[in-house]
Amino acid sequence: MASVKLHDVSKKFGSHTALNALDLEIASGEFFVLLGPTGAGKTTTLRLIAGLDKPNGGSISIDEQDVSDWSAAERDVALVFQYYSLYPHYTVRQNLEFPLKSKVRRMSQADIDQRVAKASKTLRIEHLLERKTDRLSGGEMQRVSIGRAIVREPRVFLMDEPLSNLDAKLREILRAELKDLQMKLGATFLYVTHDQVEAMSMGDKVGVLNQGRIIQVGTPQQIYNRPHDTFVATFVGSPAMNLHKALVAGGRAIVVPGKLEVPLDGLGGGADRAADTVMLGARSEDIVVGPKETVEARVHGVENQGVEKVVTLRVDDCLLKATVPARLDIAIDAAVRFSFKREKLHLFDASSGVNLFYREEAING
Repeated sequence: MASVKLHDVSKKFGSHTALNALDLEIASGEFFVLLGPTGAGKTTTLRLIAGLDKPNGGSISIDEQDVSDWSAAERDVALVFQYYSLYPHYTVRQNLEFPLKSKVRRMSQADIDQRVAKASKTLRIEHLLERKTDRLSGGEMQRVSIGRAIVREPRVFLMDEPLSNLDAKLREILRAELKDLQMKLGATFLYVTHDQVEAMSMGDKVGVLNQGRIIQVGTPQQIYNRPHDTFVATFVGSPAMNLHKALVAGGRAIVVPGKLEVPLDGLGGGADRAADTVMLGARSEDIVVGPKETVEARVHGVENQGVEKVVTLRVDDCLLKATVPARLDIAIDAAVRFSFKREKLHLFDASSGVNLFYREEAING
């Protein structure tokens, strides 16, 4: 196990800045997920930690040792990619043995056999050991790929979207297995993904990365329930958080005058510091649909999702998504009523996009 720390790290490729003054800390034994859209700089961060690329500035530490000038081999980290990087004409056993047979390690065959047996048992691939890897399914190949990392007993596991090439059901199974594996090993995992479901279900901590900068770090619950800004609010969560510009007047956030207005008193989260305009945010599950609610709307669309429905509501030109039970009988263009769970509402600065809760913390802090 080892901690990882990046301080003020920058990386450029020609005129393109991939990472800009990046600060990141991963505790020893933590499952840390780096979440962000394509092109955010996730894989670049991974490659810098692994020693495959060098930063243009800043420092990288593993276990409180500056490894910026160390080679990839000296850093003792293991990489697992979305592409399996296996030798197709080798057996599973030979693939697992391969990283242990380097001249640097000088391990005895007995030690190699012990590590292979332990890894294959952990990953439940003992029955595949004598099979050629070109005869394996996608899920089996990814297990072997992870096994190649495990046998090395590295200080840090680095995983670059390892489940993205698998079908949805298999991804669900392997998500649970990977998290269970990390807990059994007690190892430090840095897991890179653009998939918010992976991030929220697996991570002890999640770092949201965008355009080469860390926007927010926190537990999955913190990221979801108190997003730092409108980017995090809309990137994390499905459906994305409802966001609408609102005029602040008379102690109310006015989205549609006379039809969709929210009293600001008692909201907290910096509501008393709101400017003339704000962005009002509401998660779909924090909109209550029912005959006794306060706001009139029309049903613009209905998405059936098994145990629930996602209903798009229309108030004039304003559209909002609400999550309702599947048993609720609701039809397109029907007249309905809704209201917000006011304690769950978010207010964001209209110009910067920052959650007023954090702006209030900064002012009071």
